[in-house]
Amino acid sequence: MTASYRYNVEVLHLLVSPAHAYFGRAREGAADVPTTDADQVEMVAGKGIVGDRFFGKAAHMDAAVTLFAVEALESIAAELGAAPLDPLLTRRNVVLRGAHLAPLLGGEFALESGGDVVRLKAGRPAHPCAWMDQMLAPGAHKAMRGRGGVRCQVVSGGILHRGPAVLVSPVPLDPESAGTPSLLRASRLP
Repeated sequence: MTASYRYNVEVLHLLVSPAHAYFGRAREGAADVPTTDADQVEMVAGKGIVGDRFFGKAAHMDAAVTLFAVEALESIAAELGAAPLDPLLTRRNVVLRGAHLAPLLGGEFALESGGDVVRLKAGRPAHPCAWMDQMLAPGAHKAMRGRGGVRCQVVSGGILHRGPAVLVSPVPLDPESAGTPSLLRASRLP
């Protein structure tokens, strides 16, 4: 990666959960699964976050870690007239402040924190699921489209720490646009 742009960001949350809370649970309701908001996580190249539900799963190798900008959630709450929304309910692994994520799609970038460096490849957008209407607020599913974060593959592992960090990008980013939805094609869903 020949990165030339550095952005100060903050790692607010590091969610690790060994089981799915929403996937495949339409009738039963959300599962009560153990979830950790860790101070640091170990990321392994090609596998994801140690202890997480997607770690080492073949179907998720290219998208085992989800990054999310908290500004998106703040914008969604404002648009819906809702109280502040809990970022952990989105089930995104890494919640950042100051990170404009959409331009990273398709490319490699790095997060430097606590003296460690983790390299990731942003493979695809993290689309919200219908559970967002129930877990966050009515209308959150639709409002979260285009700003649900990015699903990433771990290219070079290491420890990611909560707190101040630097996002090293190969493309220029606009941190002021962190909560702005990216363009999406029209959905067949309501």
